[in-house]
Amino acid sequence: MAAMPNLQVTDCSSLFAPRLPSRPHSRFIPKASLQQSHHHSSSASPPSLVNRRQLISQTASLSLSLVTLSALPLPAKSEEVLSEWERVYLPIDPGVVLLDIAFVPDDLNHGFLLGTRQTILETKDGGNTWVPRSIPSAEDEDFNYRFNSISFKGKEGWIVGKPAILLYTSDAGESWERIPLSAQLPGDMVYIKATGEKSAEMVTDQGAIYVTSNRGYNWRAAVQETVSATLNRTVSSGISGASYYTGTFNTVNRSPDGRYVAVSSRGNFYLTWEPGQPFWQPHNRAIARRIQNMGWRADGGLWLLVRGGGLFLSKGTGITEDFEEVPVQSRGFGILDVGYRSEDEAWAAGGSGVLLRTTNGGKSWIRDKAADSIAANLYSVKFINDKKGFVLGNDGVLLRRKTGISMSKLMASAFHLLQVFNNA
Repeated sequence: MAAMPNLQVTDCSSLFAPRLPSRPHSRFIPKASLQQSHHHSSSASPPSLVNRRQLISQTASLSLSLVTLSALPLPAKSEEVLSEWERVYLPIDPGVVLLDIAFVPDDLNHGFLLGTRQTILETKDGGNTWVPRSIPSAEDEDFNYRFNSISFKGKEGWIVGKPAILLYTSDAGESWERIPLSAQLPGDMVYIKATGEKSAEMVTDQGAIYVTSNRGYNWRAAVQETVSATLNRTVSSGISGASYYTGTFNTVNRSPDGRYVAVSSRGNFYLTWEPGQPFWQPHNRAIARRIQNMGWRADGGLWLLVRGGGLFLSKGTGITEDFEEVPVQSRGFGILDVGYRSEDEAWAAGGSGVLLRTTNGGKSWIRDKAADSIAANLYSVKFINDKKGFVLGNDGVLLRRKTGISMSKLMASAFHLLQVFNNA
């Protein structure tokens, strides 16, 4: 059994040996005027009464206007107008695949977007516009880095990529420094999570999980062996397809409480890990088709995607092998990722602009046609919070959840204000 080594960095000579990279609103609120007309005499109504009457009158006018507008015919492409998503055009080369996005917790206008071809973009207006970010320590003439994952905790942030590269910031991304890595690190880094002050958790595509608490100076192994070593010991335990395991993950996802679920590169079984466990736990798939991706629902359960566009939800919460299929309108295209905005609302994205929404926790899904005309595969759905969300795809496609107030909400607000002042 190959034990998982602990890692310590003492100088730059311990960097990874170079390896070639793989291919791969405004909100309108009616306001009362605070000034009276000059022709009012001193015997006129008190100022507060006039203001109140004016406010009621203006609110009523607004409400009537909204009712009139709502009765007008909608444009021909109403699906696109009413969609909750809009495309953000980026200053990058065609062919770039976007891989991850994160914002500084203390400043949700400030964020970073990662991708292939050494792509790092920065926004300071909440994701409306993005500009290329140059990080000298990540620029090397001999490599074209694929930046896989980014995470922030407070002002501290981490980025990992392939070939092996680890970047760290302590000032909310104003400056980044490169942290040397040990050559003993098994596999390529595919995920990183900032967990506290100078602390992070890092995962490789071979199942190594490492944690640091001193800004990346050294790393402690959280599992005792790679997944390949685990399967070599448990292949006789009845894990179907383990003998064909190529040694890498296809996808890996982390729950808020630190549990992981990963899909084997062939999609023939999946693995889970919980804090404190010495090894990854392999699981047979109970579905005939191969697994595309898996992740965690907002209620603590699992979702599972299979090749060909199938979507399954686990029964109950926690780790299980018991799933049931949910009908979806995927048009035959594969679904590649699911992102939960709340326990009830989630979005699924996939090939050829497939975009689906559920408002009942996943029991039923409706297709959003807004992305049908986008000739791109949508790989990842990311919600920063319940108001800010993004969908990442290939060819530099980025969708941003609209933050403007909808017509129905605006009408409801106007009628509510009218009711409040009429009852005052």
